[in-house]
Amino acid sequence: MFETVCTLPLSADLFSQAIHPKESIVSVGLSSGHVQTFRLPTEEADSEDDASTSSSRNGRGHIDTMWRTRRHKGSCRCLTFGIDGETLYSAGTDGLVKAAKAETGVVENKIAIPTMNNGSVDAPTVIHALSPQTLLLATDSSALHLYDLRTPFSKVSARSQQTHHPHDDYVSSLTPLPASDTSTSGFSKQWVTTGGTTLAVTDLRRGVLVRSEDQEEELISSVHISGLATSGTSRGEKVLVGGSGGVMTLWEKGAWDDQDERIYVQRDGEALETMAVVPEELGKGKVVAVGLGSGGIKFVGIGANRTVAEVMHDETEGVVGLGFDVEGRMVSGGGQIVKVWREAPMSGDRYGAMPGEKRMYDDSDDDDDEDNENSDDESDDSDAGGKQRPQQKRQKGKGKGKKGGQHIMAFEDMD
Repeated sequence: MFETVCTLPLSADLFSQAIHPKESIVSVGLSSGHVQTFRLPTEEADSEDDASTSSSRNGRGHIDTMWRTRRHKGSCRCLTFGIDGETLYSAGTDGLVKAAKAETGVVENKIAIPTMNNGSVDAPTVIHALSPQTLLLATDSSALHLYDLRTPFSKVSARSQQTHHPHDDYVSSLTPLPASDTSTSGFSKQWVTTGGTTLAVTDLRRGVLVRSEDQEEELISSVHISGLATSGTSRGEKVLVGGSGGVMTLWEKGAWDDQDERIYVQRDGEALETMAVVPEELGKGKVVAVGLGSGGIKFVGIGANRTVAEVMHDETEGVVGLGFDVEGRMVSGGGQIVKVWREAPMSGDRYGAMPGEKRMYDDSDDDDDEDNENSDDESDDSDAGGKQRPQQKRQKGKGKGKKGGQHIMAFEDMD
């Protein structure tokens, strides 16, 4: 299904990854507190080559670092782009959420995360921009804070408009449900979360609507898929949930009491750390990419309910970031690398060959702490990674550090 076209080395372990909703831009948050934003080459024709061959596919495009900064004093646990892609929100173990211009990295707003009862930092686990007005933030203590972005905030603090506790344990994933047919805004007002061994549905105005029965397995990741074959009153919408034991469960929208189907993705019990729906424009049908704690990525056909292909992100480090850019390229992250994948040409087998990763233009990375001069003024020189996010604790091991100088990477076939 996909083949690697580029491998990007990072200066520290990846804790979070975000893909721009409208442009070929990827941001990463690291255990060192750094946030780095890359621009991938576009599908524009190269004037020196045949007009039908794009720069990203013929290997002549470059991945450029747009900006890099020490954004948090501690690890950067989570990232998300705003609905329009103009703002990048990051949250760290320093107890701060920072809103920065996606293009430049310049911080425009800071929000202080409410502390625990004993005054200690309640570290973030998930951040998501539900609409241009609403930002959702979940924390280690199981709190789910809702912020109204229209409210003018003070320089470094802001109170959440609402706080819910949909689970007894930390929120491990958050998936928005599509807006209803009667919605006037077109933005989601309900979302599904997983936490501990339960699934919950929360409404923007009414709070927590329902929490499932105990599933007797830790639920880690989730994704929404629509357009499935329907029966009865079903609208063909399901939420897919990845568990710590390698099982994917399917939940019919509106019937949140318990799962209605199970798919055994990884029978050795390895966790399903992250999931992403493969764009239908690629012609693969209803397929979900699943990043594993063992470092592999499996593609699961929904309907057939089986694994149809798989690739390897890393042999030792788990996949913690997975998604697709606006041009259909898959981006996977985990350990100290990010990989960019393109659709593989069909070969002898049904789903296409899965070649090994291509050689990098250079195998080093920048390890300095120089900030973008127009972004944060972070003077703390410590390299405290902060407390690992719960998902990271399930990883088998940590990657080795890399040093050197690298800010521009190339796709395959570079001279």
